[in-house]
Amino acid sequence: MPLKIESRHLGEIVVVSPQVFGDDRGYFMETYREDDFEKLGLPTRFVQDNHSYSKRGVLRGLHFQWEPAMGKLMRVTRGTAFLVAADVRPGSPTAGKWFGIEVSAENRKQVWAPEGFARGFCALTDDVEVQYKCTGTYNSRAESAVRWDDSDLAIDWPIRDVTVSEKDRNARTLADWLASPDAQYLAYSVQTVSS
Repeated sequence: MPLKIESRHLGEIVVVSPQVFGDDRGYFMETYREDDFEKLGLPTRFVQDNHSYSKRGVLRGLHFQWEPAMGKLMRVTRGTAFLVAADVRPGSPTAGKWFGIEVSAENRKQVWAPEGFARGFCALTDDVEVQYKCTGTYNSRAESAVRWDDSDLAIDWPIRDVTVSEKDRNARTLADWLASPDAQYLAYSVQTVSS
């Protein structure tokens, strides 16, 4: 099988590795294949592809949306980034827990995090490109973010001096999010996707 699960975290986050065919000319790999994803128990329906470029030290996140709830399969196609997924589902046994991993164009890993997880990354090198496949289309009216430096999450980012957008700087805390009516809607939306 060209794609394999390398590891699982928090029960639902999956690190996927491709089989790489290389020689002195370069390499070839499959990054998504419907039948392999189905055999691995991963989603097979993606409806939007995103491509992000960041300079070293840029931190984006932690972003999510609740209508429609959106899962993301993320990979780095240039440079190196620290990818993070944090569980923001109210009532989840892993709510407030996070997983992070260094992903690069060289190690070719991908990280799948399902609906109900906030995602973000920090660019560790110059000229980082992150591409991700989404299970839902973007909806600006039902998106949110949790602060990247929220003390309840206590994410161990590998870079301390980061550049964040004003929107991310003013994101709510995890506690504020979990107490909001939208958080309950996210929980309902995730249940609907799962069933």
